[in-house]
Amino acid sequence: MTKILFVCMGNICRSPTAEGVFTRLVTQTGNGSQISSDSAGTHDYHIGEPPDLRSQKAALKRGIDLSSLRARQVTPADFTKFDYILAMDRHNYQILQSLCPPEQQHKLRFFLEFAPELKRRDVPDPYYEGGFDYILDLVEAASRGLLDTLNENDK
Repeated sequence: MTKILFVCMGNICRSPTAEGVFTRLVTQTGNGSQISSDSAGTHDYHIGEPPDLRSQKAALKRGIDLSSLRARQVTPADFTKFDYILAMDRHNYQILQSLCPPEQQHKLRFFLEFAPELKRRDVPDPYYEGGFDYILDLVEAASRGLLDTLNENDK
């Protein structure tokens, strides 16, 4: 089982969107028994809260229900539990680097590394900037690339 953790700041916009999009893709492709995912935030702002209503609404328009997800903060155990820990932006990547034990640093990546055609590294934070549909476009592209990478690694 390959385990993926998506990480943003508060775990109410970008990372739960990524979790929802990626979970749907994994289920649709029949990889559900081989891949699992979760999401978390680097900050404790929204622990226990559902995703931002704007994220939920945008995702639901694409058939993805985020309503059951709840925000949580990254824990030390996450660095050993997960195979990939994917940051949504540079700021969160730096925080993860500072928290992650040296022997687990290889697991840290930028989520958008899996969509090089986008020619960007950061998923902008829609909480402040809006653009929830744009975030979904980015997340969908990176999710496809991530799944392709995982499938290639299994060959």
